[in-house]
Amino acid sequence: MIRSWNVPSRGWLAAVLLLPLLAFAAAPAQSPEARLIDVYRLIQAGQSRVALERAEALARDVPNFQLAQLLYADLLLVRQGAFAGLGGLPASLPADAKEPLAQLRREASLRLAALTERPPTGALPREFIELPASSRHAIAVDASRSRLYLFENTQQGFRLVADHYVSVGRLGVGKQSQGDQRTPLGVYFITSRLDPGQLQDFYGAGALPLNYPNEYDRRQGKTGHGIWLHGVPQQNFARTPQSTDGCVVLANDDMQRLLHDVAPRSTPVLISQAIQWVTPVQAGVARQDARRLLEKWRTARSSGKTELLMPFYSARFSNGTPAWDLALAKELRAAQGRAAELKDVSILSWRDQSDVLVVTFGLVNKGQRTGQVKRQYWGKEGGQWKIFFEGVIG
Repeated sequence: MIRSWNVPSRGWLAAVLLLPLLAFAAAPAQSPEARLIDVYRLIQAGQSRVALERAEALARDVPNFQLAQLLYADLLLVRQGAFAGLGGLPASLPADAKEPLAQLRREASLRLAALTERPPTGALPREFIELPASSRHAIAVDASRSRLYLFENTQQGFRLVADHYVSVGRLGVGKQSQGDQRTPLGVYFITSRLDPGQLQDFYGAGALPLNYPNEYDRRQGKTGHGIWLHGVPQQNFARTPQSTDGCVVLANDDMQRLLHDVAPRSTPVLISQAIQWVTPVQAGVARQDARRLLEKWRTARSSGKTELLMPFYSARFSNGTPAWDLALAKELRAAQGRAAELKDVSILSWRDQSDVLVVTFGLVNKGQRTGQVKRQYWGKEGGQWKIFFEGVIG
């Protein structure tokens, strides 16, 4: 028979008591995270006996969910009157066990924060300027919150359809070099889909590789490779907040949803230290500005005159081939003065030391049925937008 008890007014359990009851947003029904949240809700509501029962059931049903095991153990200590704060560190605890336990405490804080610090209704990340209908989803990762947000691209705009807890690099974010154990910051694209049969168990349910380093990263001298979104080994449920070599890691159930929903090549992935949320109206202003810039380039491209087109390109332009300007002039001659049409336009932005636009589109000359898929990277030089990379990706 489980008795009720008085929860001490300190530690994480006390923090739970301060959260508004209505703040507990629903994770997918019956998911382990939803069940964990339900235990916190019961603690907050003073239903201690039921909270312990459900914590025990969760720990039994998902034995590899370390945070659930910790919560159950702490609730048992509360019941016995030996509680020193949720996830507290006993004096007798070996030194090598203190950091993993501290990481679990951090995980609990982040999962709870995700319930109360929700994105503003209808808001979207500042970097998502425009996506074509062919890009059905977009992903944004907020490293400071250890949270991944999945958006659906609808006729009415972006709609947040799911969000998941994630782990990032052991040494945080801002990847610069191979092996630095940091997760890169920037805007990327999923390049492929890797199923479990193609991978070691370490990657769990599968993986979605990213195009790190992108052309902006290379311009900054960043190195490294193999940055993926991926799952966890079968014996694990999740990883603590900063525990990867640079990848973004999800629980296997969450990873399976991404593998099912998102398409390689057309799905952008934003990785930010802290997402800046904007309203659809603000995003619309940014979209108009970017579209005006792109239309000026298209008009110059349609003119067939290199003297009108070349000013759009940086003096430091590089696409990895020599004499790129001669190749561009040859491309204009081949177009024979036919107007350029841009299809399936994608525009993403990034801002750190400078402003960057990542623009992808299908380029079809008027009268032709097919063309090339191009990607451009624009940066500001002396207050003017210039293209510093342009390449064919399809």
